[in-house]
This record gives sequence, C-alpha cells and structure tokens, in this order.
Amino acid sequence: MPEPTKKDETENESAPPPPEQTTPQEGGNEKGKVWSLGEGAPEESEKRDDSQRSTLFIEKPQSGTVSVGGNITFIAKVEAKDLLRKPNVKWFKGKWMDLASKAGKHLQLKESFERHTKIHTFEMHIIKAKENYAGNYRCEVSYKDKFDSCSFDLEVTESSQAAQSIDIRSAFKRSGEGQEDAGELDFSGLLKRREVKQQEEEPEVDVWDLLKNANPSEYEKIAFQYGITDLRGMLKRLKRMRREVKKSAAFAKGLDPAYQVDKGGKVRFMVELADPTVELKWYKNGQEIRPSAKYIFEHKGNQRILFINNCSMTDDARYYVTAGDEKCSTELFVRDPPILVTKGLEDTSTYVGERVELSCEVSEDDANVKWFRNGVELTNDPKSRYRIKVEGKKHTLIIEEAAKNDTATYSVMTTGGQSEAKLAVDLRPLKISLALEDQTVRLGQEIHLKCEISENVEGKWYKNGQLIEASDRVKLYHKGRIHRFVIPASAVDDEGEYMFVPDEYNINIPCKVHIVDPPKLHLDGLGENNTVTVVAGSKLRLEIPITGEPTPKVVWSRGDKGITDSGRIRAETYPDSSCLVIDTAEREDSGPFRITLKNEAGEDTALINIKVVDVPDPPQAPNVTEVGEDWCIMTWEPPANDGGSPILGYFIERKKKQSSRWMRLNFELCKETTFEPKKMIEGVAYEVRVFAVNAIGMSKPSMPSKSFVPLAVTSPPTLLAVDGVTDTSVTMKWRPPDQIGAAGLDGYVVEYCFEGTDEWIVANPELTDKTKFTINGLPTGSKILVRVKAVNAAGESEPRYHPQPILVKEVIEPPKIRLPRHLKQTYTRRVGETVNLVIPFQGRPRAKVSWQKNGSPIDKNEINIRNTENDTIIFIRKAERGHSGEYDMKVEVENLVAKATIDIQIVDRPGPPEIVTIEDVWGENVNLSWKPPKDDGNAAITGYTIQKADKKSMEWFTVIEHYHRTSATINELIIGNEYYFRVFAENMCGLSEDATMTKESALIAKDGKVYKYPVYDDFDFSERPLFTQPLVNTFAIAGYNATLNCSVRGNPKPKITWLKNKVVIMNDPRYRMFSNQGVCTLEIRKPSPYDGGTYTCRAVNELGEAEVDCKLEVKVIYHGVINPGEPICLAGNNQVYNAHTPLDIPFHSLPLFPHANAFSACKVCIYFLF
Repeated sequence: MPEPTKKDETENESAPPPPEQTTPQEGGNEKGKVWSLGEGAPEESEKRDDSQRSTLFIEKPQSGTVSVGGNITFIAKVEAKDLLRKPNVKWFKGKWMDLASKAGKHLQLKESFERHTKIHTFEMHIIKAKENYAGNYRCEVSYKDKFDSCSFDLEVTESSQAAQSIDIRSAFKRSGEGQEDAGELDFSGLLKRREVKQQEEEPEVDVWDLLKNANPSEYEKIAFQYGITDLRGMLKRLKRMRREVKKSAAFAKGLDPAYQVDKGGKVRFMVELADPTVELKWYKNGQEIRPSAKYIFEHKGNQRILFINNCSMTDDARYYVTAGDEKCSTELFVRDPPILVTKGLEDTSTYVGERVELSCEVSEDDANVKWFRNGVELTNDPKSRYRIKVEGKKHTLIIEEAAKNDTATYSVMTTGGQSEAKLAVDLRPLKISLALEDQTVRLGQEIHLKCEISENVEGKWYKNGQLIEASDRVKLYHKGRIHRFVIPASAVDDEGEYMFVPDEYNINIPCKVHIVDPPKLHLDGLGENNTVTVVAGSKLRLEIPITGEPTPKVVWSRGDKGITDSGRIRAETYPDSSCLVIDTAEREDSGPFRITLKNEAGEDTALINIKVVDVPDPPQAPNVTEVGEDWCIMTWEPPANDGGSPILGYFIERKKKQSSRWMRLNFELCKETTFEPKKMIEGVAYEVRVFAVNAIGMSKPSMPSKSFVPLAVTSPPTLLAVDGVTDTSVTMKWRPPDQIGAAGLDGYVVEYCFEGTDEWIVANPELTDKTKFTINGLPTGSKILVRVKAVNAAGESEPRYHPQPILVKEVIEPPKIRLPRHLKQTYTRRVGETVNLVIPFQGRPRAKVSWQKNGSPIDKNEINIRNTENDTIIFIRKAERGHSGEYDMKVEVENLVAKATIDIQIVDRPGPPEIVTIEDVWGENVNLSWKPPKDDGNAAITGYTIQKADKKSMEWFTVIEHYHRTSATINELIIGNEYYFRVFAENMCGLSEDATMTKESALIAKDGKVYKYPVYDDFDFSERPLFTQPLVNTFAIAGYNATLNCSVRGNPKPKITWLKNKVVIMNDPRYRMFSNQGVCTLEIRKPSPYDGGTYTCRAVNELGEAEVDCKLEVKVIYHGVINPGEPICLAGNNQVYNAHTPLDIPFHSLPLFPHANAFSACKVCIYFLF
C-alpha cells in the first residue's frame, strides 16, 4: 500500500493531528501521489494574520480510516448565531489542492442548514476509496475577518482479500501499471507536470499462469504490460514447459524451470548429481560453456554450480546441462530496467493545414514507446496520416497537415511511465481591424455603427440577440471588408446591445448603444437660497422632483461624506423624485446638503441648506464678581450656540450649597448678562445658575457657579496707639474690631503717609494677624500719619486713623524692672532641678543689663545669662546648694539705673539628728530625746519621724510622724520586749537619708517583784559573712527572665552587692535584687546575648566580706527551628550535633553566621552563642 504524503511541518497549529495518527513518510508511486500534487510553500496559509483567527468550528472533521473500495464521510459544523450570512468553506488535499473542482463519482461535497439550531453542516463524501486517496486533508472556514482551519488524515487500508501470491512476474515487468485510474478525479490536466515517481511494491503475479490461461490474442498485451521483451521465445519455452518431464536417474535435483536476473546482475545455476563421478557439461543455446571470468564453475560434493556474472540481454537464452546421456534445461530471463518518460508532452494549439510535432523524451535510447489518440493506439503505417520519428531518446509524433478533426488528446506510454497532451486545431483566426464602439446618442440624433474585419465575408447584424433586417429606418451597408449600420433619427427603443457576426466564423463584434436625455432638478418649491427650516426633534422629509433618460443616478452628500439609503439621515430614490429623510433632526444636521444627478447625458447638481433650529446651549458657569452682606453681583457669557434663533433673555436661579432646591430670582427675562441677587443670609454658602431663552424654548441650566458666601466687612480696628518710636521706625499697636461678622478676620493692613501728602504707603505687603506692627525705614525727624484696616473675605474695613502725626525720633525711656510677683519672695528649688527665670524690663534706648551674686560677678560657666531688648533670662540646668544666694540685677539707660534683688534658695534633704538617748523607761512607756541635725538641707526642719524595732526581729515600725519637738514619749510598748529606737529629720524636701539609732535598748519589765536574772556571759553572735549556698553556672534563653540565687549568713547582717564582670551593678532597670532571710536573688529581665558573663555576689559586714560567682550564658534559639525536637544542621554539614559536650566552632567559617563565635547544640535544638 502506498504511504500517504508527508504532511507539511508548517501546517496550521490550530488543528493538530489526532493522538493516534502516526507521522507519514515521504515516497509512494504515482498512484499514491495523485492527490499530493502541488504540495509546496505554505504561503497562503502563513500569510493569514494569526491575530485574526478565531474559533468558528463547533465540530471539526476527525481523521479516519477506510478500506479500499469503502465509503467515508467527514463532517464540519459551524454555528451561525453571530453570522449574518453563510460562511465560506473550502476543502483541500495537501496544501493548496482545492477539492471543489474535483467533485465527481468518487468525491461529493454537501452542505445543509438547520434553522432551529442555526448550525451550518458541511460534508465531504469519499466513495469507493482507493489507495491513492490517502493523505492529509484540510477544511477552512472564513467569515469576514474571522478564519479557522482544521487538518485531518485519511488512511486507506488494503482489502483482506488481496492476492499475496509471489511469482517471477518481476522478470517480465518493465514498468508500473498503465495508470488505469488516472483522471478519475479529473487530475489528467496535471499529468504532464507530474514528476516521475518510484516503482511501488505490488504483489507478484504468476505470468506463466496468465499465459497458460489467456487467449492467444491477448499474449501481446500481457507481454507489454509485464515487460516481456521476447514474447516469441517465451511462447516456445512455454510450449516446452508443458511437456511432461520424466524422472532423471543422473540428477538427484535438477534445474528450476526458469531463472530471472536484472541486467548487470549475477545468476546461480545449481544441480545435484546422483553419481558425482559422472562428467557434467553446461550449454547455452546448444553451445558448450567454457570457464571464464563471466562463467565460473564450482563443485561442492554432489552439487555442480554455474555462476554467470554481469548478465546482459545476450544472456537471455535457454541453458541446459548434460550428465552422461541425460540433460536438464532451464530458461534465463534478463530483466531490462523500466523506460521512464523524462520529458512529457505539451498542449499544442495550431491552425488547419499547419505541421504539428508532439515530442517527448525517455530515459533510454531506441526504447519501445507506444502512441495513442484518445486511447486508440497509433501505428507507424506508411498509409497513416501520423508518422513516428525516433532520434535516440527523443520520440516525435508528426502530423504534416493538421485537420479540424485532429483535435484530440494524444498520449505516449512506456514500460515505466506515460504522458499526455491536448492538440487543438482551429480555423485561421479572423482579425478585427476596426471593432464596433459603444455609443451614447442623444435622443433624435443619428446612430452610426461601423466595423472592419480582415476577410471579405458577409455577415449579419443583431440587436439584443434578434436579427436586424434592412428597412426605411435601418440602413445596412457592406463594402469590401467594411460593414456599416445607420439609423438617421434615434428613438428611445433603439437603445440596446448590437452585434455583427461574420459568416462561417464563430465570432461576433459587439457594442452598446445608449439613448440618453440630460438629467434635471426641479427646485421651484423651495424657498430663498434653497433653505429649508426644521425644528430639532421633528422629522424632515424633503422630496425633490427629477427628470432624465436613462433614469439618472441620485447622490446625496454632506461635505465629503455620502448619504446612504439607511440610517437616521438617508436618501430615498424613486423614478421621478428623490427624498432626503432626517429622522429626529438634530442641531448638528444644519448645513448644506448637495444633491447630484448623473447619467450618460450629463449631470445636474444643487445645494440645499437645511437649518435646524433648537433651544440654545446652556451658558457657561456664571462668575460672582462682588459679594456684600446680603447681595452679590454675577456675570456670565452668552451661550456659544444660540440654537439658530436669537437669544431673547435669561432666567437666573439660586440655591443654598447644602440644598437641592433651586429658586427662580426673576420672572421677567433679563436682557443683560449681569444680575444682582439680593435678600441672602450672611454667612450661608450659595450657588447660582443661568438659563438662556430663544424663540424655540429655554436651554438647559448652566453649570453652577463656584459657591460664595454673602459677607460684610468688619468694623474698623480700635484703640490705635503708638507703642514705640526709634530714629528710623515707629511701632503701632491696636485692638481688634468690635464687630467682625460671619466672614471672620483674615488680618490687618497698616498704611502710612508723610505729613502734607495724600499718598498712603502700605507698610506690610502681606496681612499681619497680630495687633502690633513696626514700620521701618523711616527718615529721622519726619512726621507720619498712620491708619490700620481690618481685612476679611468680604474686603477691607473702614480705616482707623491715629489722631495726630507721629514724629520719627527716638525718646529716652527711664529703665524699669518689672519683677514678677513670685520673684519678690525667696525663690526656692530643690537640688537637681532646673532654674529658668525671665525678668522683663523697660528702657530706651539700648538698655544695659548686669548681674551679681552676693556682691560678686556671676560665674558664667555655672550660670547662664541671656539678655534681650525687653527681658533677661537666668538659667541653671541642674541646681546645686552652692547656687543659693542673693542675685542683684541692674538695668542702665545712659545715666539712669534701675535695680532689683532676687533671693534664690536651693534646698536638699536634711542630715540625721545628732544623738538619740533614752531618758527614762516606766511601765509601757519610754522617753526619748535628741539633738537637731547639723545639716538642715538649707531649709527649716519641719519635723521628725520616730521608729521602733524589737531586739529579736530588728524590724522597724514607725510610731510617730511629723513630730516637731526634740523629745518624745513612746507609749503602749509590749511588756517583756526589748526595743531599739531611731529618729529621722524632715524638711520641705523629705526625710533624711539616714536615721540616728539609740545605742542602748529599753526593756519593758513587769510590775511587782523584781526577778533577778542570772548573770550570763553574752554569747557572741557576730560572724563574718559566709555563703551557705553558692551560685551555680546557669544557661538562660534570650528574651526570657533569668534569676541567680544564693544564700548567705553573717552578723551583723551583711550588705549585699552584685557585680557583673567585676563591675558593680547600680541603677540599671534591667536588674532587680532581692534579699529575704539570707536568700539573695538577682533577676535579669529579658536577657540578651550581651548579658552573658561572670556574675558575683559580694557580702560585706564589719567582720569581713565573702564572694561567690558563677557564669551565665545566654542562648539564642535559631529561628529556623520551628518545632521542638527538630534537629538542624549547619550549612554544608549533614551531621546533627550533640551538645552534652559543648563544641566550640569558629563561626566566621559558617556562611549563615559570620559574626558568631561558637555554637552549642543538643538533640532538641541548636543554640547559637554570640
């Protein structure tokens, strides 16, 4: 079976082959390539823009398989829901072969349309399929700019009943079949351009059986079909083969009946002898064969072998071998290669009597070639009109004098191919020297037709296919080769198609005659300047009468754009009139419309002015130019388009900004473009808008104006006075206006003019919001007048004038210190607080300020002094008791001096009382006395606080607070207890830091018989500090509080001090220290890696000291460890480290932690120590 044609690799990717399709291969014989002709550059499909492709198929044809002789149908469906007309569908084989022209008994194309589903169905039926129908097919559908394509394959399989017998047919075969099926799909026109194709493999046919069973009259046909060169010799051999062969006693195995070999090939004859001693001889056509380079003999046991090398056509003969009196024969057939047609016939056209030569070229010299005319073989008979000429590989069919009946299809056939061409023999052409010309004749003028041909023959005249005879109106003239047709006066019925036909020739000379009348427009019914007025929104139907023959073509246009017969603006044409229709006229439709009439006689044109009148456009948003307390002034521009009618006036409306209700302000049209709304509320935001009115109606409202607020200016400023004068400046001050209003107050404008002039000069280009301003740059000795205006959104207020001219000259002002009231008494501050005193003063010009403390100059390194024109500041950042004293301030203006003294007292907590003694003990009472403290903290002692402590627990309790005397009696003591007492001094800063304790204790004894206690020596409980539980090395987690614990004993109670890396921990909020019953605790809040180190606990008393230390390591959990128990590995290391024995690894070598020093890991997680 021939393989299908190879599919082009650039096939449309939108239709990939089905999954079960295998990739076709190139090759196949001519039959297998009938439908593959012309597959080439995929230019047409590739030129389509992929961006224009869209899916149109709802069902695509699928690849299929059919047996030889079977039928198959391919179906494609396209949905028509979005399509206005039927899409264009084409079926192709290969790349470009359109199958629409190949429809016939084997190919049928059908299409149908289902109205209820709106689906187009396209079908391709292949009937009685053949092997050469296999290949790649394509279905294309297009609609306007949409395009879709689908490829599918057809596989044709052989019938299971095909003959599979193999014989020596190839020994006689010269070529393929005679292309019996060629042209069944109308491909015969492509045959002459078809390439010579390789021989396809076909089942072998037993030629001997064909010859045995065939009629003798068919021998020659079989010989040519299967390439038998020596038919006569083959028949003789066939006759000998029919004889019965007797069983040989000398040959155990004889020669085969026949052998075949290709020309130039090698053949092997072999017999097996019953007796190897018998002499053996080989013969060819009766002549004994001698050993040579061509004939080689070989003995193998009982086998005798003959090799014939490089076989030629002379070796095609009868061979036999003799062994004693017996012989065994065979036939050798040398197969010639098939003769191919290398250059095919070409279609030829000629005239009667001309010599015709049809030539082709074959692959071999003097090859056997047969010629056919319309399928009938032509012979080289001397009596025949056809002569065959052979020149080497070129074969020519010659017709000396061609006749009309020689028109036919001629073909040539060889053992390896065929070619055909068409010969067309026609009469000698008739040349037209002067053809008839189309004429356009005005009604009533002469019609004159004239033509000239190359032959002097008669002819006939026709009008619209009807023969014309000569008459009184129609004159026919013939002189030599010239023919004329004349009608003196044309009528309307004379219009038509005329034709002159020469006799004996199948040729005609046509022309057309048009009877025309110039067109004309009748515009009598239109107004001046052809103007038509229509109101916007109404329908216009303008009918214009027209005349002309033939009926003129009417074209309406507006500018460069034509008007079609559909749409809102359209043209309607009738035989005697034309209408311009405008549905719902719009303002933009105004303008000239041109109507043009054209026919063969001329043209007529006219301009018709359409005027569409409408309400005017809305004016632009009005502008509010001025605002008053309850009024404003607004202006606006007239609308850009008055709607085709003059503006009669305007209506004005206003509304509050926060409201949606508009109120009409005028009920009579305002003729101007300015209006003054009144009676508005001050301080409320308003908007205004405008309507334009013409004779057609009122326009839409304009856009609202910017919101505005009716506002009134303030009253003039008050109490304008001179605040200060220098040689070049004047300082004015004033009070705000009494009435400010809803607009508020934006600022003030200060103006001045020189005495004797009226030119006021603005002193401050920008508004000032202060009520004081200095006018600078004034000439010394001049006099100026000053006024001040208040400004708000409504404008400037009335000015406030200074009543008298002001002389620009500095006046001496005596110094005066304005000491604040709280500084007139002693100014007290605690140690460490900030002292910041501001003392204003007066004095002009250039007052000089100086300070002294206790009669000596102030040290500026300890106390900061800053002076300005109006005040002086004394500043102490952190007060100390040494800053206390009397501070003298002196202000000097020329010879005038002002002084003030400030007493500053810096206080601190007092010291403890000097000595506390127990004066007396009675009952449950103890009398104490003490001396005031030497250091009262630079403040009076305000009281004392007395505490008691049981000798057993030594826990202190307050018994008296804020006590003013230096002796006190403590009551309600417990009998049997022994007490110690201590006293704190107190002033305005608080209690003294230390207290003074009694050296002896007071025993509260029972009343009655005095028990005499035995005398014991006092046990010495004093002991130097000793740690009973040391600190333990600890690991802490970063971010979680950690504690260090130890226990210590000692008497007196030791003082506990904590150190980190030998540095005392003091006043650090990260650490908290506890000591309870000898247990010492250090709490570290949320430690970080920097809190790691050596911590020491130091205990000190009068007898000595003791220390204990430990190491604290703060561990940071690596954030990559999410789940507890999840081990991690370092980068580049797959080992999980165990931290029961800490490992110190330099982290500068680890890419993840270049700044770390070491790490420690365990099976639960890895801690990184930084």
